[in-house]
Amino acid sequence: MHPSVPDPRPRRLYVIYNPAAGWRRRWRYRKVLAHLARLGCALTLCETAARGDAEALARAADPAAVDLVVAAGGDGTINEVINGLAASPIPLAILPLGTANVLAAEIGLAGSARAIAETIATQAPRPVFLGSANGRRFALMVGVGFDARVVADLDLGLKRAFGKLAYVLAALRQLLAYRARRYLVEIDGRPFTAAALVIAKGHYYGGRFTIAPAARLEEPRLYVALFECPGRWNLLRYGWGLLSGRIGRLSDVRVVPARSVSVRAESAEPGEAVQADGDLAATLPLAVTLADATLALVTAA
Repeated sequence: MHPSVPDPRPRRLYVIYNPAAGWRRRWRYRKVLAHLARLGCALTLCETAARGDAEALARAADPAAVDLVVAAGGDGTINEVINGLAASPIPLAILPLGTANVLAAEIGLAGSARAIAETIATQAPRPVFLGSANGRRFALMVGVGFDARVVADLDLGLKRAFGKLAYVLAALRQLLAYRARRYLVEIDGRPFTAAALVIAKGHYYGGRFTIAPAARLEEPRLYVALFECPGRWNLLRYGWGLLSGRIGRLSDVRVVPARSVSVRAESAEPGEAVQADGDLAATLPLAVTLADATLALVTAA
């Protein structure tokens, strides 16, 4: 399928669905499928049962039989599918069913089941640039430090039951257990230090909050947000800045454009966790670059 011209034929969709969702999300999933069927799309449905299944299912999709792979789940499921399509020419569409749905916000995907279905069924895929963290592709961001520790501490049962509240509880636990750490960062050969950092490919973070406002999926560039000062008080300041939309006004938050980034811990235990697109994806030391190929992604008009 050409990445810029819509195909007038009904699309053959290979839907990879993560059923680990509440009844409201399952209801939305069924509504979108019903609209897709009414639009004439041919549906092949595949459910995941464990971590890694979405990636394996995406890797198995046959380009001769599939026009679009549809990732139906949260940002973590979508990330798995993106990695499964690394060597495939099949474009990707998303059916957002997660807690934050950051990629859906990034591509302007409307919230109604009908609008999502119409986007999947009719909009042309466009090339987007991805990042690569220790060889694993990501669409949105990579986090080192506090946010990665929150992801590592997340209770998945609570997340399924209570959504964003589970992140708040994990953040409070990590705030109470906080130990100051510093990271040695090299951005395009230039040295920096930080107490935490986010390497952004898209401009949204954690929902519709913004850390790197210039970041765009369609541009071949990364942005590194360096949170320079350690300590609980500074974490609270950074959190307030993010929630209030004033993170860019803080003098100790520095955003640096980049094409390649390396990160190692100054004095932390080896193998510290790194999160990508909201899931644990790598450990330190970390090498981040642009991925070696673009992804054809269906976006809203």
